[in-house]
Amino acid sequence: MVFARKRFGQNFLHDAGVIEQIMQAISPQVDDALVEIGPGRGALTEPLLAACGHLDAIEIDRDLAALLRERFGRAGLVLHEADALEFDFAALAAVRGRKLRVIGNLPYNVSTPLLFHLLQAHGSLLDLHIMLQREVIERICAAPGSSEYGRLTVMLAPWVIEEHLFDVGPGAFRPAPQVWSAVARLDIRETPAFAVDQRYAKVVAAAFSQRRKTLRNALRALLDASAITACGIDPGARPETLTPQEFGRLASALPDPVA
Repeated sequence: MVFARKRFGQNFLHDAGVIEQIMQAISPQVDDALVEIGPGRGALTEPLLAACGHLDAIEIDRDLAALLRERFGRAGLVLHEADALEFDFAALAAVRGRKLRVIGNLPYNVSTPLLFHLLQAHGSLLDLHIMLQREVIERICAAPGSSEYGRLTVMLAPWVIEEHLFDVGPGAFRPAPQVWSAVARLDIRETPAFAVDQRYAKVVAAAFSQRRKTLRNALRALLDASAITACGIDPGARPETLTPQEFGRLASALPDPVA
C-alpha cells in the first residue's frame, strides 16, 4: 500500500460513482491520445485503459510509479515518471501524431501554475477534464463582476471554452480533503477568442495584483488614464469588471519597448 504524501498534495479518488461520472464526461475513444496527470493508485487509469487500450500517464511519486508499472505495464500504459509542471506536452503530441486529451485530479497546491503550463501547449491540446478544488473551478468559470472572477479566469479565457460539470464531496477521496472538489471540461479553442498580445499576461497580472485598486492606479506603471480611456475603458473601473477582451485591448495599447 502506498500512502498519500502531503508534499505532493495527494488525495486518492475511490468513489465508483464519481469515477463513472468522469468517464461519461470524457467519453474516451479508441483513437484518442489520452494523458492522465497524477494517476495515483490508478482509480481512473484502469477504466481509461479498458476503454482505449492505451494511455500516457505522468506521475511524480516514484513509489506510485512502481505500483502503476506493476499493475498496468502490460495493459498499454506508458508511464512518464516526471513533474507535470516541467513536462513537454507539445513533444508528446508530436510523438502521438495528434492533439492530446488531458485528464487529471490535479494537486490543489500547484493547480494554477499547472494550468498556465498546459496553456503554453494549447496548440497541442484538444481538451482537458480536470478535478480541482471547487473554488478554483468556480474561478475558471466566473463571469466579470463576480467575486470569483480574477487573473485565472482572464488568462484562460482566450484559449478555452469552460464548463463546470459537477461537484465532488470530500468523502470521494482517501484521505478526505477538508474542501469540496469539482470537475470541469475545458475545450481548447482552435484559434483564440480574440487577438492576444504578448503582453496580455503582464497587464492582467498588474491589474489583479491589488484587485481593489482602480485601473488608473493598478496599471499606472504601464498605461496612463488617457491611454486606458482611448481603449474605450473607464480608468476608474476596477479590474474585476472588465471582460477578457477589454484586457486584450489594454495589452495592445501598451507602448512598444524601446529597442
